[in-house]
Amino acid sequence: MTDDPEPLSAEFEAASREAWLKLVEKALKGGSFERQLVSHTADGLRIEPLGTPAAMSSSLATATNKCGSADGWDIRQRHAEPDPKLCNAAIREDLEGGVNSLLLQIEAPGQSGLGYGAEPLAAALKGVRLSAVLIALEARENTMDAVGSLLEIWRENGVEEGDRHAAFNLDPLGVLAKTGTLYYPADRACAIAAEFAADAQAMPNVKALLADGRPYHEAGASEAQELAAMLATTVAYLRACEFGGQAPGVAFDKIAFALASDADLFVGIAKLRAARRLLRRVAEACGSLEAANILHLTAFTSERMMARRDPWVNMLRTTVACAAAAFGGADAISVLPFTWALGKPDRFALRIARNTQLILQEESALGRVIDPAHGAWFIERLTADLMQKAWELFQAIEAQGGMARALESGFFQEEVGKVADARARRIANGQLELTGVSAFPRLAADGVSVAAHPAVAAVVRGGTSVTALPLRRLAEPFERLRDAADAHLDRGGRRPQVFLAALGEAADHSGRVTWMKNFLAAGGIEAVVSKPLHSSAEAGKAFADSNTDVVSICASDTVYAELAEATAGMLKTAGAKQVLIAGRPKQQQDALRAAGVDEFVFAGCDAIRTLSRLHEVLDVRA
Repeated sequence: MTDDPEPLSAEFEAASREAWLKLVEKALKGGSFERQLVSHTADGLRIEPLGTPAAMSSSLATATNKCGSADGWDIRQRHAEPDPKLCNAAIREDLEGGVNSLLLQIEAPGQSGLGYGAEPLAAALKGVRLSAVLIALEARENTMDAVGSLLEIWRENGVEEGDRHAAFNLDPLGVLAKTGTLYYPADRACAIAAEFAADAQAMPNVKALLADGRPYHEAGASEAQELAAMLATTVAYLRACEFGGQAPGVAFDKIAFALASDADLFVGIAKLRAARRLLRRVAEACGSLEAANILHLTAFTSERMMARRDPWVNMLRTTVACAAAAFGGADAISVLPFTWALGKPDRFALRIARNTQLILQEESALGRVIDPAHGAWFIERLTADLMQKAWELFQAIEAQGGMARALESGFFQEEVGKVADARARRIANGQLELTGVSAFPRLAADGVSVAAHPAVAAVVRGGTSVTALPLRRLAEPFERLRDAADAHLDRGGRRPQVFLAALGEAADHSGRVTWMKNFLAAGGIEAVVSKPLHSSAEAGKAFADSNTDVVSICASDTVYAELAEATAGMLKTAGAKQVLIAGRPKQQQDALRAAGVDEFVFAGCDAIRTLSRLHEVLDVRA
């Protein structure tokens, strides 16, 4: 017997990447490794299917600090109800149901919410134990007024400075990005924010300022762009504080940080982990590592990923986003109700939002492990790559003169727009599928009805004006088509329809018929499917009897070679305004066009453009 047992793997040959790649080539049968197994983030970062110990060691060398808390996270529920009594009822129900911090959306230019006066805020917070519940504000240009009202409420209720728990979230640069304007010039607004942070120093449990990446995320930014904007905003506020006589290390402790979390689980985890490490780098430069160890990072489930159609799927999206935020080490998480894109959330939607977090925190125990992704090669590598890319973009913003100058020049809006447009193209051509929207759309009513969000106060141009970064929900292009199709139904009593001429036996056409039905439904168009057709004459008669104007031929390429050309000609003779064909039989395209086919509809085509043209032919108007 020896003290050191022999490794069980000693008799096996050491694994190598080269040997693995040979097995991959065999499995792919000539397929492309790059196209089939390597994906890329919106920043162009490679995500490979397998890592090696050497690569893992390399990535871990750049990412060694742990993040998150074994105590779990704050369950922070958003309340935007403008009626104080209704808001109070919802708040009390949430607190009884497990929520432990509140986010109050305050009426301000560009958004609806509670009034910022002491009277409506006090009514909304009636019965709340103010010394035990953290109150976060989202008040845009009205933040200082809302804070004044909250201070008054605290004083009247005898809440001492040390017992006040809040995130005031004054964020002038975030407001500038989102609305395109500020009352004061940007530099003056940052100076006021610095004074505001100094005044809050007497309240140790209050964060005064907010460095928020969400305005950029919601406008379509990549993960690295969102991180870079948050970093640049942080540095801008630290500079303003230093210029006002407040040491950056002290000021850092008064800044809260926020990011969006979407339905990309692993990228979301890596983004939050990268954020904490990047902020640690900034804090270290300010001489405030202690503040970096206790920085407060809030994750909000993404608004841009939310869909109005089939909103039940939003429950899945927000669950994944919440899990990503928890795994990534968020200190607080705010989950949007699943009907948020439709209108005001009701009691059920609010309950689902809080219970999503409770189940993940308590039943799934996601809050009991510090940095659960630590040491996983895939996550560590992605974290390190995101850090590097975000730091490069942060330096590019600084080269513009900082975050304010990058917005005033339009530099950052242009960069975000490029990424957002590229993502929109991927959604349109099916590379990025939206469940319930572009993939598996539900044409029938989804059974969800909510009251509309209240009208928002107008945004008035002030001392600084830039190009705004508006919300770009991913589903909107398809939703506009669906809305127009619904209006068509309301006017005429029938949905826009396309006849599907199913050639051959079921085995020949069922795949393309099913695909075409889903493709059309994404644009609100109903497919009228024929029985199996075995000749061009049958197809022509079936179309003539269908009371439709547009037809799509559906079959296998083998059947297309035999019947498609004659069928296209017969359909044109029968009066079809437009003849489509499902698929793209390359050897026949010219002949099919000559026979009367107007358009080929296939996986990878621009669905928005194709469906929009169909709306024109079918006389569908919004």
